[in-house]
Amino acid sequence: MNDSTGPQSASQQSLPVVGQPRPERADARRNRLRVLEAADRLFTQHGVKNVSLDAIAAEAGVGKGTVFRRFGDRAGLAVALLDEREQELQARILTGPPPLGPGAPAVDRIAAFLDAYLDLLDRHVELFMDSENASDGARYRIGSYHLWHRHLALLIEEARPALDAEYTAHLFLAPLAADLHHALRTSGFGLNRLKTGLRSATETLLGPSKS
Repeated sequence: MNDSTGPQSASQQSLPVVGQPRPERADARRNRLRVLEAADRLFTQHGVKNVSLDAIAAEAGVGKGTVFRRFGDRAGLAVALLDEREQELQARILTGPPPLGPGAPAVDRIAAFLDAYLDLLDRHVELFMDSENASDGARYRIGSYHLWHRHLALLIEEARPALDAEYTAHLFLAPLAADLHHALRTSGFGLNRLKTGLRSATETLLGPSKS
């Protein structure tokens, strides 16, 4: 099972989709993206709990009613922003350039995914913590966790068929829990240190990257 041997890799064929696509007018999509980009900037600068819908609407150049009708409240907007960013990562996995996208050895694709996910997690850790801690065990029920687990399991099976790919995929995802990431970052771990540590653990278990 190799990404370069056919028109579609197994992970391309088997990955579920984060969220469900909805028909959307071009102007509605433009407004939605403007609001999400504005929310992204303000959440990053001030923290999710310190940003109001009024501030987001003003930053996006739309009326507060537009934001309220589309997203309901700040929590709904935060969920939509996280979903949008996860869909962007999924698109890069499915059709983007290697090594994150198809065409690279499985170990390289795993390392690239872990790097990309850490970037996403680091930028939106507050949103991830809210999502993963919405209720007991919420992290393991949300669709995106199943998506990333499936992606990793397929690549692990390709790289090291002797391993229990499903269990090992959970092992790789465990250090990506938002609570742990936040605790490590606030205790002085830099992002590069986290990436290097996770990559080293991956290569110890699966073998060295080919790149």
